[in-house]
Amino acid sequence: MHEARQGAGGQPQRKRRLSRRALFISAAAGCAVAVVGGGIATASTIGFGADQVGTQYSEGIQISDNQIIKPIGDRLVTNNGKFMGSTVSPDGRFLAATSTDKSVALQVFDLQSYKLIWTVGTASGVNEKLSDGTVGQEGPTFSPDGKFLWLPEATGLTRFPVNADGTLGAGVKVTIPTVAGTRALTGKAVYSPDGATLYAAVNGQNTVVAIDPVAGTISRTWNVGIAPRSLQFVGDRLYVSNEGGRTATAGDTTINSYGTQVPADAFLGTSTTGTVSVIDTTDPAAAVASVGVGLHPTAMHLEGTTLYVANTNSDTVSVIDTTTDQVVQTISTQPWTKSTVGYEPTGIAVVDGHLLVTLGRANAIAVYSVEKDPRSPASLVGLLPTDYYPAAIASANGRIVVTNTRGIDARGPELTFNKGQGTVSATGHGTHSTTASLTRFALPSDKDIAKYTATVFAQNGWTDNSLQQANGQKAAAVPVPARVGDPSTIKHVFLLVKENRTYDQVYGDMTQGNGDATLAQFGQKVTPNQHALATQFGLYDNTYDIGTNSAEGHNWLMQGDNPEYTESSAGEYTRSYDTEDDVLGHQRSGFLWTAVAQAGGTAKNFGEFTQFETKPATATWQNYYCAASSVMGGGDPAQLTDASIKQDTESPIPSLNAITDHDYPKFDTAIPDTYRYEIWKQDFEKNGPASLNMMWLSSDHTGGTADPEAQVADNDLAVGKIVDEISHSKYWQDSAIFVLEDDSQDGADHVDGHRSPVQVISPWAQHGKTIDTYYSQISVVRTIEQILGAQPLNEKIAAATPMYDAFAGKADTTPYTSVRNEVPLTEGVVTAPSCGLDTLGQTGAAAAKVNADAAAAASVPASEKEVAAKWEKWAQGEALTGNGAIPDEADPALMNRWTWYQTHNWTTPYPGGKKILAPDQVAPTAAGTTDADG
Repeated sequence: MHEARQGAGGQPQRKRRLSRRALFISAAAGCAVAVVGGGIATASTIGFGADQVGTQYSEGIQISDNQIIKPIGDRLVTNNGKFMGSTVSPDGRFLAATSTDKSVALQVFDLQSYKLIWTVGTASGVNEKLSDGTVGQEGPTFSPDGKFLWLPEATGLTRFPVNADGTLGAGVKVTIPTVAGTRALTGKAVYSPDGATLYAAVNGQNTVVAIDPVAGTISRTWNVGIAPRSLQFVGDRLYVSNEGGRTATAGDTTINSYGTQVPADAFLGTSTTGTVSVIDTTDPAAAVASVGVGLHPTAMHLEGTTLYVANTNSDTVSVIDTTTDQVVQTISTQPWTKSTVGYEPTGIAVVDGHLLVTLGRANAIAVYSVEKDPRSPASLVGLLPTDYYPAAIASANGRIVVTNTRGIDARGPELTFNKGQGTVSATGHGTHSTTASLTRFALPSDKDIAKYTATVFAQNGWTDNSLQQANGQKAAAVPVPARVGDPSTIKHVFLLVKENRTYDQVYGDMTQGNGDATLAQFGQKVTPNQHALATQFGLYDNTYDIGTNSAEGHNWLMQGDNPEYTESSAGEYTRSYDTEDDVLGHQRSGFLWTAVAQAGGTAKNFGEFTQFETKPATATWQNYYCAASSVMGGGDPAQLTDASIKQDTESPIPSLNAITDHDYPKFDTAIPDTYRYEIWKQDFEKNGPASLNMMWLSSDHTGGTADPEAQVADNDLAVGKIVDEISHSKYWQDSAIFVLEDDSQDGADHVDGHRSPVQVISPWAQHGKTIDTYYSQISVVRTIEQILGAQPLNEKIAAATPMYDAFAGKADTTPYTSVRNEVPLTEGVVTAPSCGLDTLGQTGAAAAKVNADAAAAASVPASEKEVAAKWEKWAQGEALTGNGAIPDEADPALMNRWTWYQTHNWTTPYPGGKKILAPDQVAPTAAGTTDADG
């Protein structure tokens, strides 16, 4: 309905899309141009025009991570969440897949009828209920006769009898005990060659166990490497892929992962080893052997005596000759010459002399010609397109079946969001409308595979011109150089990371953009600064976050990727939710700050990607609010770090900890963003900015002391004041400020749940325009790296189009002056701060009315005081505030109700309910779907 709307340059979107089509075709031949500032410059990469996520175009469906998907073969989509892993039954008729995000842990498909026939989980409407909804990182396991199916879980496995029609009988739980506080986090399970014993990778405990499949008892345990994932028998020897590599030894530099110290690079923050353990299951006295492979070995496939191992973080496949246990060949899975990082090989199959490797981040299968002799060099035949994030591949009855983790992106059923005081319920697309898919096809001829390769390149935006390097010739400074390393007019970049809002939720009421005002829960009244900034510096109405939740969102911003480890950990989120304290969640090329440092720049961090917070137990939101309000009013800045509220923020990543302002709070909904602004301001005025300045502003996450409307208003005011401070400083002329959400999971949008509010603020920004070019968080990271001369972190960043049309060739140095909040920042606060409630600058009767309204908003009717007290006790046990606060940690079913009750004055039941419930009366969300705002 918006297709003919005028774009930023006055050209209808329909025509712009056609223009992009022509560019798309020419780019496949390696030819493109890009506009920089006001003129034509060396091409950087193709773009996606004004395409909108979720729309089907002739080339395929546009998805949120800078890709088009149009897979080879037949597609079968399921709306039951994201796939984690899969397995095909011994007779090739059925495929069983683990899944997450919709409280459906297990799905069974009939490959003959190509239909979903059975579901298991905690959601309503499943065929079979489970008490434990967690799933491990690997797929289920069929018994050799196909009569039983094992589901890996956080605390063990569940065994289901399989009926002749593929449906399942009642499951029986087999528990693997917790050891020293660490749960099993079961990986892959396999049967011994004689079918008498089941072996399971105990990922969380760095062990493998032997289980009697009938009695469910554990007969033996072996210590292996760190974070075992996959298992493969070769005769009586059991091979184990260890994602974390070998155990640390004296002298190693290490970083934590789920309580294990992992050999690591202290600067890049990544693990440094990968191993395959070899267990002789017939000899109890035999030591466990080890074979060194690439980083993060995951999937394995045996063909004769050749074992193929997918090194997911090295983007290679190790070829092990099991007659000698030697790696005899390493196959590169890096099909595009412009980048060697980030393709993420995830699954392996061998069909008719062809090695098939799924490349998760490329949405593709790499096909190689291989010989029986493992030493014979593999030869790349070409690439085949898949759906979004292929995770597993198998051959069944003459056809190849691919399990695609994210299917067609978040295009499942619409979701409803209730945000309380001052808002109305909003229904639309959300990031948790997750899908998954199967795709199946017959293996094409080598000639046809080679033809499909061009399609995969075009779908990913891989061109010869995508990455141009400075060549030593003098170049004029422009805001975003066409070549990495050429001069930019911008010297200081500020990256402000906020939490969880969609475009429509904030900007839906801005008529100059493609918005739906009925979804604007936090519109002009709540976010006056963001509206004023969008009006002055440009409105971006076609930009997308990528992650489903915060665990993924901060990775996309700091790494330009959400590595496979986090993708596959989503079934339980026990090893880690955020990977700030988990080295296995880090790609081998490092982070945004390390890339800037390697380019000769400097960086400062204010809360972003930090993990640990220490603050006085008696420090309250009210204390921080009063300190910030006093300093804003001219009070002594020293009170910001008074011993009663001073806290310490730390990162376990040495290179990040070294550049972190430890006085600046990480995520904590009991600390207002206006306080964070004041802490940052003191450093900015004293020390000035670095090349890259990262800041986490988390109040708009909501779920804290004030109500949602007030928390978003606090966040908006902090953003406005930060821009005000920078734009009135001597650094303004050569600064650029990027403001965006980590994810957009907590709101509805009429275009797509991933569409989010983004601001590009600079004297060099395009002022007063609406930009409807397709961009994403990847585009933002590429733009920052391009400005600061940093090399792209991975193939996703290298292929992304910098935000050229966000900038102008001439600077407009008009500063920005922040505007006062229109919603009291103390709205919904039960205990008034000692400095008084926020009266919006009013005095007399007007101030009294503001106070009265605030008191009413925070009051609890006598009839509900008991239930409100139970909710307050529940909230105190969640990681919403204080030391160890974690974004999205609280159960969404409970979190949403608590927020609703608070913001509706404990007078209105949650939508669909008949009364206000106590926490113990609310059915919890299944484990593995923990997203407080999902």
